[in-house]
Amino acid sequence: MSKIILAHGEGGKLTRELLESKIVPFIDNSVLQTLTDSANLGEVPEGEIALTTDAYIVSPIFFPGGDIGSLSISGTVNDLTMVGAKPLAISSALIIEEGFKTSDLEKIMTSASSAAKEVGVRIVAGDTKVLPKGKGDQIFIVTSGVGVIEKNRKLDDRFIEEGDAIVVSGPIAMHGATIAAIRHNLKGKKLSSDCAPLWGLVNHLVESGIKPRSMHDPTRGGVATLLNEVAKRTKMAVRIEEARIPVSPEVRGVTELLGLDPLYLACEGRFVGFFRKEDAEKAVSVLNAHPRGKDAAIIGEIGKRENGSAPVTLITKFGSDRPIDELSGLQLPRIC
Repeated sequence: MSKIILAHGEGGKLTRELLESKIVPFIDNSVLQTLTDSANLGEVPEGEIALTTDAYIVSPIFFPGGDIGSLSISGTVNDLTMVGAKPLAISSALIIEEGFKTSDLEKIMTSASSAAKEVGVRIVAGDTKVLPKGKGDQIFIVTSGVGVIEKNRKLDDRFIEEGDAIVVSGPIAMHGATIAAIRHNLKGKKLSSDCAPLWGLVNHLVESGIKPRSMHDPTRGGVATLLNEVAKRTKMAVRIEEARIPVSPEVRGVTELLGLDPLYLACEGRFVGFFRKEDAEKAVSVLNAHPRGKDAAIIGEIGKRENGSAPVTLITKFGSDRPIDELSGLQLPRIC
C-alpha cells in the first residue's frame, strides 16, 4: 500500500494490515503488541497520578527540527513533566485523510517512537480513523498521557512566592518562528523548531538537588501569555528584562521581518520555571550543562502586585517599563 484509503479506518482486514505494517513495528512494545481494547500498564509506581490530553493539527506536518509525530509525543511528555510527573504511558489516536502517503506515516511513527524512547515512555494504545478526501488536512493526532508525581516532586503555582526568580530553559520562540518562516517561504540554515521532550532535562535538574516551585511550557501564546496566566493565578506581579531573554539571531530576523513578537510565539522544547532566588544561578548552571538546557537564563522575578499596576511588565533595553498583556486574537494558527 502506498496511500491511505477509507477502508483503512473501518476496523477490518485493511485496518489490521495498516496497524501491523505501518504503526506497531515503529512503536513496538509488549503492551501495544497485544492490541487489546485497553492497555494493561501493570503496577503503577507509588505517587499521585497525573493525566493530560491534547490534539495536534500543526501545519505543515513536517518542519525543521521535527514533525507532527515527535511534536505529539514531546507535547504530551512536557505537559506531564510541568506538574512534576514522570511520564509512564501515552495513547495516540490518528485521524488520517484519504490519500495520505503511507511513507509519510512511517516517518511520523518513527519520529514519535524516537521521542518516546528518549524519555523512556511507552506508547501503549491508540486508534486510527480515516476521513474522506477533502474532509481533513493530511493527518491529525490526539494523545493522552499518564504519569506519576512521586513524593516531594509536585510543582504548582501555589508554591510561588515574592522574590522568586524566573528562568527560561533556552532561547524562546524557535518553534513558532520556524513554522511562520515556512509559511512565508523564508529559509535559514540554523532556523529550527525546539521541539523536544523535557523530562530528561527536568529530572536532571531535580536530581542535582534543585527543585523549582512551578514550571510551565510556553506553547500557544508563548512566554507572554504564560506569565500573564501565572500572574493571574498567583495575584502577584511578574517583571522580566528584555535584555536577558534569550532569542536566537535567526528567530530575531524572522520575527522582525514578519512583524511578530518572540514573546508571543510558541516554544515546544522549553520551560519557564520559578525558583527560589538563592537557587536560580545554580539552576541555570545545571541546565546549561545539559544538551536540552543550553543558553538557559534568568529573565525576571516575582514581586508584589500594586494596585493599578500591570500583572506583567517588561523592562525594555532602554530602561522603560512596558506592560505585557496575554495574547489576544489569532497571531499564528495551527502552531501545534
